[in-house]
Amino acid sequence: MTSRTARPSKTVPRPGDTPGAGRARDWRKDSNWLAAVGSLDQCVRCGRWGIQVAHRDEGKGMAQKAPDCLTAALCPECHHELGNGKTLTREQRRAEMDHAIVLTLAALAEQGKVRAE
Repeated sequence: MTSRTARPSKTVPRPGDTPGAGRARDWRKDSNWLAAVGSLDQCVRCGRWGIQVAHRDEGKGMAQKAPDCLTAALCPECHHELGNGKTLTREQRRAEMDHAIVLTLAALAEQGKVRAE
């Protein structure tokens, strides 16, 4: 009878290691970006106050969201309309979302919340 030793599920960090060192960072997830988008006060599409961070509805897999960099600051009504609305075709909703993402990026840059390095 052979005994099996359970392998640790995570690598044990060594003294001096940087957290996450040696592991590839998932470029699709960026909590700082989501926080910046969420800090905008107004919907970039209609100007209403109070926004939600809305992910692009294309280029995603099952049970996965699009990358965080493809998000827009939308009010709940616009978020619903561009995600599930019935007044626009899917292509029109995606085009409107792409435009909202560009407007979000412009708003973030204008307010000094992101900058090129």
